[in-house]
Amino acid sequence: MKFKQASQKEREEMLFPIILKALKKLGGQSNINDLKKEIALYSDDLGEFTTFEKMSRGNNLYRPFDYVFNFAVASLGFADFLYHPERGVIELTEKGRTFDFDKLDVERDIRKLANPKWDERKQQKKNKIKASEKDIDNTDAEIEDEPEADWKGDLAQSLNAFTPAKFELFARLLVKKMGVELDETLGTKLTGDGGIDGFGYLTTGDFRTARVAIQVKRWNGAVSSPEIDKFRGAMDKYNAEYGIFITTSDYTKDAIRASRVGTRVITLINGDKIADLVSKLGIHAKPVTTYVLDDFYSSNN
Repeated sequence: MKFKQASQKEREEMLFPIILKALKKLGGQSNINDLKKEIALYSDDLGEFTTFEKMSRGNNLYRPFDYVFNFAVASLGFADFLYHPERGVIELTEKGRTFDFDKLDVERDIRKLANPKWDERKQQKKNKIKASEKDIDNTDAEIEDEPEADWKGDLAQSLNAFTPAKFELFARLLVKKMGVELDETLGTKLTGDGGIDGFGYLTTGDFRTARVAIQVKRWNGAVSSPEIDKFRGAMDKYNAEYGIFITTSDYTKDAIRASRVGTRVITLINGDKIADLVSKLGIHAKPVTTYVLDDFYSSNN
Protein backbone atom coordinates (compact mmCIF):
# COMPACT_ATOMS: atom_id res chain seq x y z
CA MET A 1 0.00 0.00 0.00
CA LYS A 2 1.26 3.48 -0.89
CA PHE A 3 1.94 5.61 2.19
CA LYS A 4 0.19 8.65 0.72
CA GLN A 5 -3.00 6.71 -0.05
CA ALA A 6 -3.17 5.02 3.38
CA SER A 7 -5.46 6.23 6.16
CA GLN A 8 -4.06 8.09 9.16
CA LYS A 9 -4.18 4.94 11.30
CA GLU A 10 -2.57 2.82 8.58
CA ARG A 11 0.20 5.39 8.16
CA GLU A 12 0.96 5.30 11.87
CA GLU A 13 1.10 1.51 11.88
CA MET A 14 3.40 1.49 8.84
CA LEU A 15 5.61 4.02 10.56
CA PHE A 16 5.95 2.31 13.97
CA PRO A 17 8.56 -0.32 12.99
CA ILE A 18 10.31 2.09 10.60
CA ILE A 19 10.87 4.63 13.40
CA LEU A 20 12.20 1.97 15.75
CA LYS A 21 14.54 0.44 13.17
CA ALA A 22 15.75 3.89 12.06
CA LEU A 23 16.54 4.84 15.66
CA LYS A 24 18.44 1.60 16.17
CA LYS A 25 20.42 2.26 12.98
CA LEU A 26 21.29 5.74 14.28
CA GLY A 27 22.71 4.29 17.49
CA GLY A 28 19.57 4.37 19.62
CA GLN A 29 19.36 8.16 19.86
CA SER A 30 18.74 10.92 17.35
CA ASN A 31 17.48 14.45 16.99
CA ILE A 32 14.16 14.74 15.20
CA ASN A 33 15.53 16.10 11.91
CA ASP A 34 18.12 13.33 11.48
CA LEU A 35 15.53 10.69 12.33
CA LYS A 36 13.18 12.04 9.65
CA LYS A 37 16.00 11.99 7.11
CA GLU A 38 16.73 8.34 7.92
CA ILE A 39 13.03 7.46 7.63
CA ALA A 40 12.87 9.16 4.22
CA LEU A 41 15.53 6.74 2.97
CA TYR A 42 13.35 3.73 3.78
CA SER A 43 11.56 3.86 0.42
CA ASP A 44 10.97 6.30 -2.44
CA ASP A 45 7.25 6.32 -1.63
CA LEU A 46 7.86 7.29 1.98
CA GLY A 47 10.65 9.69 1.04
CA GLU A 48 8.32 11.59 -1.28
CA PHE A 49 5.60 11.75 1.37
CA THR A 50 7.94 13.25 3.96
CA THR A 51 8.28 16.36 1.76
CA PHE A 52 4.69 16.46 0.45
CA GLU A 53 3.01 19.75 1.38
CA LYS A 54 -0.67 20.58 1.62
CA MET A 55 -2.63 23.81 2.04
CA SER A 56 -4.58 24.15 5.28
CA ARG A 57 -7.93 25.90 5.62
CA GLY A 58 -6.02 28.89 6.92
CA ASN A 59 -4.04 29.01 3.64
CA ASN A 60 -0.83 27.85 5.28
CA LEU A 61 1.37 25.08 3.89
CA TYR A 62 2.02 22.14 6.17
CA ARG A 63 3.44 18.62 5.84
CA PRO A 64 0.94 15.86 6.67
CA PHE A 65 3.88 13.56 7.42
CA ASP A 66 4.82 15.67 10.45
CA TYR A 67 1.46 14.98 12.10
CA VAL A 68 1.67 11.23 11.43
CA PHE A 69 5.23 11.21 12.73
CA ASN A 70 4.29 13.07 15.92
CA PHE A 71 1.37 10.73 16.67
CA ALA A 72 3.50 7.65 15.99
CA VAL A 73 6.35 8.87 18.21
CA ALA A 74 3.93 9.71 21.03
CA SER A 75 2.30 6.27 20.81
CA LEU A 76 5.68 4.55 20.88
CA GLY A 77 6.52 6.63 23.94
CA PHE A 78 3.30 5.58 25.66
CA ALA A 79 4.20 1.96 24.88
CA ASP A 80 7.65 2.47 26.49
CA PHE A 81 9.69 1.94 23.31
CA LEU A 82 11.25 5.40 23.34
CA TYR A 83 11.47 8.60 25.34
CA HIS A 84 12.73 12.19 25.11
CA PRO A 85 15.94 12.68 27.15
CA GLU A 86 15.77 16.33 26.13
CA ARG A 87 13.66 18.54 23.91
CA GLY A 88 13.98 17.62 20.23
CA VAL A 89 15.84 14.36 20.92
CA ILE A 90 14.41 10.82 20.80
CA GLU A 91 16.05 7.78 22.38
CA LEU A 92 15.18 4.10 22.57
CA THR A 93 14.36 2.74 26.03
CA GLU A 94 15.84 -0.56 27.19
CA LYS A 95 12.69 -2.21 25.87
CA GLY A 96 13.17 -0.49 22.52
CA ARG A 97 16.83 -1.49 22.32
CA THR A 98 16.22 -5.17 23.02
CA PHE A 99 12.86 -5.75 21.32
CA ASP A 100 12.73 -8.03 18.27
CA PHE A 101 11.05 -5.68 15.76
CA ASP A 102 10.37 -8.54 13.35
CA LYS A 103 7.93 -9.91 15.93
CA LEU A 104 6.21 -6.57 16.54
CA ASP A 105 2.42 -6.87 16.88
CA VAL A 106 0.99 -3.36 16.61
CA GLU A 107 -2.27 -4.08 18.44
CA ARG A 108 -0.70 -6.06 21.25
CA ASP A 109 2.62 -4.25 21.70
CA ILE A 110 1.62 -0.65 20.96
CA ARG A 111 -2.11 0.09 20.65
CA LYS A 112 -3.12 -1.85 23.77
CA LEU A 113 -0.65 0.17 25.85
CA ALA A 114 -0.97 3.53 24.13
CA ASN A 115 -4.75 3.84 23.65
CA PRO A 116 -5.63 4.18 27.36
CA LYS A 117 -3.06 6.94 27.69
CA TRP A 118 -4.43 8.70 24.61
CA ASP A 119 -7.91 8.51 26.16
CA GLU A 120 -6.57 9.95 29.39
CA ARG A 121 -4.86 12.79 27.58
CA LYS A 122 -7.96 13.47 25.51
CA GLN A 123 -10.05 13.74 28.67
CA GLN A 124 -7.54 16.09 30.31
CA LYS A 125 -7.19 18.34 27.30
CA LYS A 126 -10.56 18.12 25.59
CA ASN A 127 -11.04 21.88 25.91
CA LYS A 128 -7.53 22.72 24.77
CA ILE A 129 -7.33 21.15 21.33
CA LYS A 130 -5.61 23.58 19.01
CA ALA A 131 -7.69 25.08 16.23
CA SER A 132 -4.98 24.20 13.70
CA GLU A 133 -5.49 20.49 14.32
CA LYS A 134 -8.86 20.68 12.61
CA ASP A 135 -6.96 20.55 9.33
CA ILE A 136 -5.59 17.03 9.85
CA ASP A 137 -7.28 13.67 9.57
CA ASN A 138 -6.88 12.62 13.19
CA THR A 139 -8.08 15.18 15.76
CA ASP A 140 -8.56 12.84 18.70
CA ALA A 141 -5.59 14.16 20.64
CA GLU A 142 -3.28 17.11 20.89
CA ILE A 143 0.31 16.58 19.85
CA GLU A 144 3.12 18.86 20.88
CA ASP A 145 4.82 20.18 17.78
CA GLU A 146 8.57 20.32 17.58
CA PRO A 147 9.73 23.52 19.29
CA GLU A 148 11.24 24.68 15.99
CA ALA A 149 8.22 23.73 13.87
CA ASP A 150 6.50 27.13 13.82
CA TRP A 151 9.47 29.29 12.89
CA LYS A 152 10.83 26.73 10.43
CA GLY A 153 7.47 26.67 8.67
CA ASP A 154 7.47 30.46 8.54
CA LEU A 155 11.01 30.42 7.12
CA ALA A 156 10.07 27.95 4.37
CA GLN A 157 7.06 30.03 3.35
CA SER A 158 9.12 33.22 3.34
CA LEU A 159 11.87 31.74 1.16
CA ASN A 160 9.31 30.48 -1.36
CA ALA A 161 7.65 33.92 -1.44
CA PHE A 162 10.91 35.88 -1.94
CA THR A 163 11.46 37.63 -5.25
CA PRO A 164 14.33 36.11 -7.30
CA ALA A 165 16.54 39.06 -6.35
CA LYS A 166 15.86 38.70 -2.63
CA PHE A 167 16.32 34.92 -2.73
CA GLU A 168 19.66 35.39 -4.46
CA LEU A 169 20.66 37.84 -1.71
CA PHE A 170 19.72 35.22 0.90
CA ALA A 171 21.58 32.46 -0.96
CA ARG A 172 24.71 34.59 -1.21
CA LEU A 173 24.62 35.36 2.52
CA LEU A 174 24.04 31.69 3.38
CA VAL A 175 26.98 30.52 1.28
CA LYS A 176 29.21 33.28 2.66
CA LYS A 177 28.30 32.37 6.25
CA MET A 178 29.18 28.75 5.44
CA GLY A 179 32.72 29.95 4.77
CA VAL A 180 32.72 30.03 0.96
CA GLU A 181 34.39 33.00 -0.73
CA LEU A 182 32.50 33.54 -3.97
CA ASP A 183 34.41 34.09 -7.21
CA GLU A 184 32.67 37.06 -8.83
CA THR A 185 33.84 36.04 -12.31
CA LEU A 186 32.24 32.58 -12.34
CA GLY A 187 28.61 31.64 -11.83
CA THR A 188 27.71 34.62 -9.68
CA LYS A 189 23.95 34.23 -10.13
CA LEU A 190 22.81 31.95 -7.32
CA THR A 191 19.30 31.56 -8.71
CA GLY A 192 19.91 30.63 -12.32
CA ASP A 193 19.30 27.42 -14.24
CA GLY A 194 22.83 26.87 -15.58
CA GLY A 195 25.21 24.07 -14.78
CA ILE A 196 26.26 25.83 -11.60
CA ASP A 197 24.79 28.78 -9.74
CA GLY A 198 27.96 29.80 -7.96
CA PHE A 199 31.67 29.07 -7.69
CA GLY A 200 34.03 29.89 -4.88
CA TYR A 201 36.79 28.82 -2.56
CA LEU A 202 36.62 27.14 0.84
CA THR A 203 39.63 27.19 3.17
CA THR A 204 39.67 24.47 5.81
CA GLY A 205 41.15 24.53 9.30
CA ASP A 206 44.49 23.22 8.03
CA PHE A 207 44.64 26.12 5.51
CA ARG A 208 43.91 23.99 2.47
CA THR A 209 41.78 25.76 -0.11
CA ALA A 210 39.32 23.83 -2.28
CA ARG A 211 37.41 24.92 -5.37
CA VAL A 212 33.69 24.74 -4.65
CA ALA A 213 30.80 24.56 -7.12
CA ILE A 214 27.38 25.61 -5.79
CA GLN A 215 23.86 24.86 -6.96
CA VAL A 216 20.84 26.54 -5.38
CA LYS A 217 17.32 25.50 -6.35
CA ARG A 218 14.03 26.76 -4.99
CA TRP A 219 11.84 23.75 -5.83
CA ASN A 220 8.50 22.43 -4.61
CA GLY A 221 9.19 18.77 -5.40
CA ALA A 222 12.12 16.64 -4.31
CA VAL A 223 15.35 16.96 -6.28
CA SER A 224 15.99 13.79 -8.31
CA SER A 225 19.23 11.98 -9.20
CA PRO A 226 19.48 13.39 -12.78
CA GLU A 227 19.87 16.86 -11.27
CA ILE A 228 22.74 15.62 -9.10
CA ASP A 229 24.38 13.96 -12.12
CA LYS A 230 24.02 17.17 -14.12
CA PHE A 231 25.60 19.15 -11.30
CA ARG A 232 28.50 16.69 -11.05
CA GLY A 233 29.13 17.19 -14.77
CA ALA A 234 29.25 20.95 -14.21
CA MET A 235 31.73 20.41 -11.38
CA ASP A 236 34.02 18.65 -13.87
CA LYS A 237 33.74 21.58 -16.26
CA TYR A 238 34.94 24.01 -13.57
CA ASN A 239 37.46 21.59 -12.01
CA ALA A 240 35.63 21.86 -8.69
CA GLU A 241 36.94 19.63 -5.93
CA TYR A 242 33.86 20.04 -3.79
CA GLY A 243 30.14 20.51 -4.43
CA ILE A 244 27.32 22.01 -2.40
CA PHE A 245 23.75 21.50 -3.61
CA ILE A 246 21.12 23.57 -1.79
CA THR A 247 17.35 23.23 -2.19
CA THR A 248 14.42 24.59 -0.22
CA SER A 249 12.66 21.23 -0.63
CA ASP A 250 14.37 17.82 -0.25
CA TYR A 251 16.06 15.00 -2.16
CA THR A 252 14.87 11.63 -3.40
CA LYS A 253 16.54 8.47 -2.17
CA ASP A 254 18.29 8.05 -5.53
CA ALA A 255 19.55 11.64 -5.42
CA ILE A 256 21.17 11.01 -2.04
CA ARG A 257 22.82 7.89 -3.43
CA ALA A 258 24.03 9.80 -6.50
CA SER A 259 25.61 12.48 -4.30
CA ARG A 260 27.85 9.85 -2.70
CA VAL A 261 29.12 8.25 -5.90
CA GLY A 262 32.76 8.70 -6.86
CA THR A 263 35.61 10.36 -5.04
CA ARG A 264 33.93 13.77 -4.71
CA VAL A 265 30.94 13.58 -2.43
CA ILE A 266 28.40 16.36 -2.93
CA THR A 267 27.05 17.97 0.22
CA LEU A 268 23.25 18.11 0.10
CA ILE A 269 21.43 20.82 2.02
CA ASN A 270 17.63 20.60 2.17
CA GLY A 271 14.97 22.88 3.65
CA ASP A 272 15.43 21.55 7.18
CA LYS A 273 19.21 21.98 7.00
CA ILE A 274 18.76 25.52 5.69
CA ALA A 275 16.73 26.25 8.81
CA ASP A 276 19.43 24.70 10.99
CA LEU A 277 22.06 26.90 9.31
CA VAL A 278 19.89 30.02 9.66
CA SER A 279 19.66 29.25 13.38
CA LYS A 280 23.30 28.26 13.89
CA LEU A 281 24.79 31.08 11.82
CA GLY A 282 22.30 33.75 12.93
CA ILE A 283 21.15 34.66 9.43
CA HIS A 284 18.50 37.31 10.09
CA ALA A 285 17.29 35.23 13.05
CA LYS A 286 17.82 35.39 16.79
CA PRO A 287 16.77 33.07 19.62
CA VAL A 288 14.04 33.91 22.09
CA THR A 289 14.50 32.58 25.62
CA THR A 290 11.54 31.77 27.83
CA TYR A 291 10.78 29.68 30.90
CA VAL A 292 8.35 26.85 31.62
CA LEU A 293 7.20 26.39 35.20
CA ASP A 294 7.34 22.85 36.57
CA ASP A 295 4.75 21.02 38.71
CA PHE A 296 5.87 22.84 41.89
CA TYR A 297 3.76 25.82 40.88
CA SER A 298 0.62 23.81 40.08
CA SER A 299 -0.30 23.25 43.74
CA ASN A 300 -1.01 25.75 46.53
CA ASN A 301 0.40 23.42 49.21
